[in-house]
Amino acid sequence: MAPRINLPPITRALLLILIALSTLNATLRFQKWSTSTSAADQAKPSTVSYLTSPRWAIPYLVLIPSKSIIYPWTFLTSALIENNIVSLAISGAVLWFGGRYLERAWGGREYTKFVLFVTMIPNIVTFFIYALWHGVRGYSPPSATPINGLLALSASFLVSLKQLVPEHTVSVARSMISIRLKHLPALFVLANMLSGPLLGTDTAFWLSLFGFYTGWIYLRFFRLADIGTAESASSAEGATMRGDPSETFAFVSFFPEIVHPFLAPVCNRVYDLMVQLKLIRPFPEFDVESVSASAAARSASGLPQTTSASGDGVRTMEAERRRALALRALDERLNAAQPVATPSAVRPSDDSEPAAKEAQA
Repeated sequence: MAPRINLPPITRALLLILIALSTLNATLRFQKWSTSTSAADQAKPSTVSYLTSPRWAIPYLVLIPSKSIIYPWTFLTSALIENNIVSLAISGAVLWFGGRYLERAWGGREYTKFVLFVTMIPNIVTFFIYALWHGVRGYSPPSATPINGLLALSASFLVSLKQLVPEHTVSVARSMISIRLKHLPALFVLANMLSGPLLGTDTAFWLSLFGFYTGWIYLRFFRLADIGTAESASSAEGATMRGDPSETFAFVSFFPEIVHPFLAPVCNRVYDLMVQLKLIRPFPEFDVESVSASAAARSASGLPQTTSASGDGVRTMEAERRRALALRALDERLNAAQPVATPSAVRPSDDSEPAAKEAQA
């Protein structure tokens, strides 16, 4: 009996769309190359192919700064297209493992909102950076570099895992190399920054950088998390909190501790400015304390298993986090609703004591 493929519905759909769009892109590229190139030129050896050369990019599937503005859907479809089998396999693995993990932890609705946010915004920003650069230069190349791939989503997945298990350690090469999960997003961006001049993949740097930023901003300030659970308290049921104010998810926590004294004041100033401009809401102090305690508990417990069909490990971790938040919210509500103490009853005066005794007699 063939093994059953066990994927949540949104992750399964994204994986199928990735394969379908990448296959369609390769087919259309080949047709464009074969009809525009003579047989003699096709037989010549070349360092580029119809899959890698920007000349054969499809403007209504991937983002091309000089052409795709009339195809607005490409701001989404370009994120689910890879140009070669290696990048397709890597992106498929990212969706398979990362998407399955996060969809079970958050649910399909929140996971879908997250995917849309961290794929479209990096594509939009990167598109206008290249368009602005071409405008400043006063020259638009006939074969502009296409913007596509799952790099932005991959960077944001690393940010999400860092949020869930900030102190988890990833070991590779038979534990010869150990890297804390909280450092992987910055290392991922650095690797893509270096690959630009070395491999000619300059778009990879921008996509990974903005994927990192948008993933963190969304999870830090905007994602709604349900903090009411049946196990914690019925009165807190249905309560939600926006963002994640824990100290382990602060921006400086993505970088080595040696740079924290220099980076923390800058981040604090930016945060205060964003609050003053009312772009974000300030975090209540009790939220910071409770979520930080919950994050510390997650760090101690490590990365849960996600191989079960129901995702029990992920759900247990998320339930513990919600329980801690709900208990804290309930405590705050009880303290706020506690009635003011009434004055103590007036004791009878000394003159009334003899009369009381006479009445008893």
